[in-house]
Amino acid sequence: MTHYLFVRLLRGAITVLVAVTATFFILRVMPGDPTTMMLDNRVPEEIRQQLLKDFGLDKDLFTQYLIFLKQLFLEFDLGTSFVQRVPVMDVIMSRLPWTLVLMTVSILITALIGIPLGVIAAYRRGSFLDQAINAVSILGIALFIPWLGIILLYCLGLKIPLFPIGGAVTAGLEGWDYIWDATHHLVLPVASLTIVHLASYVLYMRASTIDVLNEDYIRTARAKGLKERVVLWRHAVRNSLLPTVTMMGLQLGTLVGGAILTETVFAYPGLGRLIYEAVKEHDYPILQGTFLILAVTVVVVNILTDIVYSYLDPKITNH
Repeated sequence: MTHYLFVRLLRGAITVLVAVTATFFILRVMPGDPTTMMLDNRVPEEIRQQLLKDFGLDKDLFTQYLIFLKQLFLEFDLGTSFVQRVPVMDVIMSRLPWTLVLMTVSILITALIGIPLGVIAAYRRGSFLDQAINAVSILGIALFIPWLGIILLYCLGLKIPLFPIGGAVTAGLEGWDYIWDATHHLVLPVASLTIVHLASYVLYMRASTIDVLNEDYIRTARAKGLKERVVLWRHAVRNSLLPTVTMMGLQLGTLVGGAILTETVFAYPGLGRLIYEAVKEHDYPILQGTFLILAVTVVVVNILTDIVYSYLDPKITNH
C-alpha cells in the first residue's frame, strides 16, 4: 500500500508539473501581451518596453520559466497580477469560495438525482420508463453548457424573471437576506451544470446496477424471501455504488471545465470567470495561479479516490 501511495503521489506531482509547464509556455506563445490591453496605441514604445521589463517579459522564455519555478517551489509565491497589481493568491482566494460552492452544490444535486434514477432505470430495464430515462440522459450529454445557460437566462431570467441574470449576490445584504440572495443567484448556474452532468451519473449507475442484479448473492437474497426493495436498495445499490463513486472523483476535471463555462455565461465571480477575464487581459500570473490550483485540486481528488478504492478493493494495488 505504501508503494502504491508513493507511486500515485509521484504521478500526481509530475502531472501538476506538466500542467503548470504547459500553461506557462502556451500563454506566452499566444498573440499579444499584457501591454496590448493596458496601453493605448499612441503610447511611446519606450514606455511599453519599460512595462514589459517591469513584468519580467523582456527576458527569453527559458529564463522566465526558471524564475517562475523558483518563485513557485522555493518562495511559494504565485506572483503579482499584471492588471490588478495585487498578489495572485489574494485574488484567487477571493474567488475560490464561489467556485467551491457552485461545484459542491452541483455534485450533491447531481448525485442525489442521478443515482436513484440510474437504479430505477436498471430495475425497470427494458420498460418505457427505462427508455425515457435513457433518452433524456443522452439528450443531456448532447447539450452544450453555454447554449443551455443562455437558454435558461433568456427563459427564466428575462422572459419570466424568476432568477437574477448574473453575479453571485446583491451588494449590501447581510445575514439571512445575504444567504437567500446568494442561493437565488446560484439556481441557474447549478441547473446548467447539473443538467449536463446528470446523464453520466444516471447511465453509469444504471450499468453498474444491472451488473450487480445479475450476481448470485442477489438471487440468493431473493430466494430467502427478502422484500424486493430491501434486495434492491440495501444489497444491490450498496455494491453498485463503488464504481459510481469512483467515477464522481474522476469526473472532477470535466466538472471544472463546465464550471469555467458556466461562470462565464452567468458572470459568476468564481475562478472560471477569473480565467475568462485574465485571458482577455493577458494576465499571465493570474492564469498560471488558477490553473495550478485547479490542477492540484483535480490530482488530489483523483489520488484520494484511488486510495479509497484501494481500501475497498485491495486487488487494485497490484496493478
